[in-house]
Amino acid sequence: MDTLRAPVFNIVHGSMVDGWGIRTTVFLKGCPLRCLWCCNPEGQKNIIELKYTREDCDGCGDCVRVCPRGAIELETDSTEKAVIDRSLCDNCLICADSCFKGALAPFARFYTVDELFGEIAKDQSYFGEDGGVTIGGGEATAHPEFTHALIEKCQKSYIHTAIDTCGYIESETGLKCLEEADLVLYDIKGMAPETHKTGTGVSNDLILRNLKFRDSLEKDIIIRLPLIPGYTDSIENLKLESELFSGLSSVKRIDIIPFHKYAGNKYSQLGWSLPPIFGESLSQEREREALELFLSAGLPAQIGG
Repeated sequence: MDTLRAPVFNIVHGSMVDGWGIRTTVFLKGCPLRCLWCCNPEGQKNIIELKYTREDCDGCGDCVRVCPRGAIELETDSTEKAVIDRSLCDNCLICADSCFKGALAPFARFYTVDELFGEIAKDQSYFGEDGGVTIGGGEATAHPEFTHALIEKCQKSYIHTAIDTCGYIESETGLKCLEEADLVLYDIKGMAPETHKTGTGVSNDLILRNLKFRDSLEKDIIIRLPLIPGYTDSIENLKLESELFSGLSSVKRIDIIPFHKYAGNKYSQLGWSLPPIFGESLSQEREREALELFLSAGLPAQIGG
């Protein structure tokens, strides 16, 4: 397993929102979707990217001197902060090694299966009967062999395993992860195929097929339902989702995730423009309407994870 590696951009210890009980949640880099409202943009690409936190820069200029691509210069105004030309930057991360203030840093690091299991195992005494590990991202199955090996290693140590997936899984090993995880947190981002493709970059056909496959195994599913203005928040869409979930036997809970803008700083750290959707807002009334629609259909729903 030491030969299997995957980029991990975050590890959350003691999570209460990523499945049953107290959990350790690990976030893998890489995702086949490109959601316009993505709250973890640093998880989209499966490469290690450069993070730049401008307010932490002290203008020392060390990064300018060591950058082999000439991609960094200092502003000429009184602030003298670093400016990165992302079209020249190749994410070599040499500048991050020279930045003692931490303004420049990698947005992830590689772990082997054994290394990541070691991080998870540290928390095992806190899991109790209900807790465990949740593998998310990005997309849990973006590195299918890695995730499958991690699931197997955790289960052999009696650690409850969950994956958080967008459901767009094409590989055989990725489907094994979907099958063998004790719990699946399954993201559904709308029922209308064209709207789904506009909002996420992919059709939802495969996603819905894989959801029905997981349901047929009679193993626990928590639906995660992002409520996004103009994309997934219409009453028509919510009714279609309610009809779908009512026909599934393994759905234990529906988590309605209201649109939020917490990720704004991450886009800046990546050097990306903030998507236009971040100028929109979602009313609390629509949140309540969505919740009431599912509850009135006899479905176990709640706001949040």
